[in-house]
Amino acid sequence: MALIEDYAMIGDCRTAAIIGRDGSIDWFCAPRFDSPACFAALLGTPHNGRWLIAAQGKYSASRAYIDESLILETIISTSTGKVKLTEFMPPGTPESSIVRLVEGLEGHVDMHTEIAIRFDYGMSIPWVTRHDRRTLTAVSGPNLVTIRTPIILHGEDMHTVGKFTVRKGEAVPFVLTYGESFKAPPLSIDAFIAQDETAIFWRKWARQCRVSGRWRKIVMPSLVALKGLSYAPTGGIVAAATCSLPEQIGSTRNWDYRYCWLRDATFTLLALLNAGFTEEANVWQNWLLRVIAGAPEQLQTMYSVLGDRRLDEMTLDHLNGYEGSRPVRIGNAAVTQLQLDIYGELADVVAQAAKGGLPPAPRRTELREVILKHLESKWCEPDEGIWEIRGQSQHFVHSKVMTWVAFDRASRAPGTTAHQRRHWRSVARRIHKDICKKGVDSSGRYFVQHYGTDELDAAVLLLPLVGFLPPTDRRIKATVREIEKRLIHKGLVKRYETHSGVDGLPPGEGAFLACSFWLVDNYTLMGRRKDAMRLFNRLRRLSNDVGLYAEEYDPVAKRMLGNFPQAFSHVALINCALNLMVDAQERAQKTRKRPAGKTVSKKAKKKSSAKKAGRVTNRASKTKPRASSRQAKRKSHAG
Repeated sequence: MALIEDYAMIGDCRTAAIIGRDGSIDWFCAPRFDSPACFAALLGTPHNGRWLIAAQGKYSASRAYIDESLILETIISTSTGKVKLTEFMPPGTPESSIVRLVEGLEGHVDMHTEIAIRFDYGMSIPWVTRHDRRTLTAVSGPNLVTIRTPIILHGEDMHTVGKFTVRKGEAVPFVLTYGESFKAPPLSIDAFIAQDETAIFWRKWARQCRVSGRWRKIVMPSLVALKGLSYAPTGGIVAAATCSLPEQIGSTRNWDYRYCWLRDATFTLLALLNAGFTEEANVWQNWLLRVIAGAPEQLQTMYSVLGDRRLDEMTLDHLNGYEGSRPVRIGNAAVTQLQLDIYGELADVVAQAAKGGLPPAPRRTELREVILKHLESKWCEPDEGIWEIRGQSQHFVHSKVMTWVAFDRASRAPGTTAHQRRHWRSVARRIHKDICKKGVDSSGRYFVQHYGTDELDAAVLLLPLVGFLPPTDRRIKATVREIEKRLIHKGLVKRYETHSGVDGLPPGEGAFLACSFWLVDNYTLMGRRKDAMRLFNRLRRLSNDVGLYAEEYDPVAKRMLGNFPQAFSHVALINCALNLMVDAQERAQKTRKRPAGKTVSKKAKKKSSAKKAGRVTNRASKTKPRASSRQAKRKSHAG
């Protein structure tokens, strides 16, 4: 079984394929991200479906994405020669296709391919038919896959296999296309023309990015990953391309992330806006406001890419799970949970969209009023929180803070009446007071996970980022110190102390990558530039060879954990990098303006750090005394 970091992703902005270093596509769902997989070896064995193209015998391989795209190029070297394997999914075609092109570079290389199509998450074996020398179809129920290649393929032990030799100057294409069995087979596409058109698509998209220099090289791999996780027909962005990759090897913390989470909304919007992708940001905003239309009490934490509400959770007992991590789950029961923080996310995404110059979405004002009326009666209730616990509901501090965000942002929104502003400010003050009284430890020094405990939670790192309190506040400083002492393991930040049993699950998981990025943002706000850069550079080194991140990282085993690639990890990196970039620019500007020999007082430094976030992320709070802002985005779910 390959390590999670051994995989790369290709996609067409409708679905994605996950490819190992060994040339095996071990995960592919069609026609959408959340459709049943027809290659499911990632969560089982090769018998559950995969597509391998590799050199025969011993070989070495190196890979990279071409320019700023999801076109993957792998150089395979053997004792007899060298070939280039180019893999991509063409966007904008009627059906999703995987194109794999083997080109000879030196000498000759003996290759082989093995295709095991298994519909319904590796369970249904299709009927394979040869139509001519170049075309095969595999059919099971409503599903159809067409494979076109000049290589002679034949059946062997319920697999389709073939051997071929590629010499210098030769090129061998393979095209796999998903279709529906009750329709005519998908039309043939030319692999070489598709490669050119796919490259043009990615070049045109990348030109929107307004980040330049060394920072562009840092953020573009994550922006490309985020684009690859977007569903073009509706604008939804899935949390990950996979399901049930474990947060601890052998554990039951295995969840389906192929859906769109509302709590990702604001930081995703910020990442796109601040990098220059205004069109994508607007499409994401419109998707968001479409899916939440309806009664506020029916608001869900997540939806499908189409906006579907039914995401029923079930287990797939025929799959062994990644490295034996069971159960394998599809769907997500957290869809039925009460998670109060999403109301704050919605309010903040509307505020940031307006600040970012996006056109107003339909019914934005009406939705705000209806949602806040509902939230006013619900904010004081316990919920399942940002981590979607499966234990007893609690009064989570982060959830309460995000309800404060909802009323705080609404009280300053344009187009509101004086009465509304006064009322919403009054509710925000009441929530703020409640949190500051009940959301701290028994000594009142630092913020805790939930009311009535001294346990910590990395989610409280978001308090200064949303403007709840400035980074100079003694409780914020004490909270950061406590997290440094108790939640950092081998230099990385854990979500919370799982041994407490608060989540209703067995203890143990990796370090949550986004939490470490939140700590970087706190360091930046506090003026701890060296600490921020030290941790940020370490996090950068944790990406795999093609710049992708999973959800978590095990600093002991030194391997990735959780679903892959994880949108939230990449969003957190983008915003964190842009914050550091602006911070560096401001420092350089101040240095140029300062007369020679003149130093900056500690008081001036503190004042600068308290104001910095608003200039960085456009999320400054204008209410007094809270002048900070939110810079990084969080994600996640324990289920």
